[in-house]
Amino acid sequence: MSTNGAVVTASDLRRVYGEDETAVHALRGVSLEIPRGDLTAVMGPSGSGKSTLMHILAGLDQPTAGDVSIAGTNITRLGDSDLTKLRREHIGFVFQFFNLLPMLTAEENVLLPLSIAGEKPDPAFFETLLENVGLADRRTHRPSELSGGQQQRVAIARALVSRPTVVFADEPTGNLDSTTGGEILELLRRSVEEYGQTTVMVTHEPRAAAIADRVLFLADGRIVKELPRSTQHDILAALETIATT
Repeated sequence: MSTNGAVVTASDLRRVYGEDETAVHALRGVSLEIPRGDLTAVMGPSGSGKSTLMHILAGLDQPTAGDVSIAGTNITRLGDSDLTKLRREHIGFVFQFFNLLPMLTAEENVLLPLSIAGEKPDPAFFETLLENVGLADRRTHRPSELSGGQQQRVAIARALVSRPTVVFADEPTGNLDSTTGGEILELLRRSVEEYGQTTVMVTHEPRAAAIADRVLFLADGRIVKELPRSTQHDILAALETIATT
């Protein structure tokens, strides 16, 4: 595990939807640190709060209480424009359903975060990135001309192109077949190894969590268990234990 300190920290996060008798407590006091250069997987049963946690860590949702800091900035205290700017500079996001713009080519979709920011890519880094994600010969194709796996490769390259402080990946293999999902997992792991890319991945698949440096398990809005890098078997056993307690 990295010794370079935490780039994302959360303190006593709580998220309540609704009020009084209809209130749903999605998070019940979650505190964590995401070390620089590590891949952290977040797992848990449906309704455990893992997607809520990811959205709050990424600044896409506000906690009811608690604080989140990214690269030393408390994002829960920022106004909308400052939060948008911080997300643009520090956060990459990979969605389960790719979220590509259909009218843009693969290359244009990858470059979108930089285009919005009015920035140009580092040519050498950009070409290496396209090569590493397997898109060098697909750059002029639009999403409708790409397979699901190729679309997810575009989404990953888009998340990496601005060299963000942290990449959040929400069920990145959930919409892919087993073989393609395995290729995407290799790609995510390689981004950690080659770029030192800090990554947080929400997943329900033990195979996906097995590539992580550590696995956090949520249940009923709380972190109830943590494992270091583990086998699929050990991760599945932990999930079964959580489900029966």
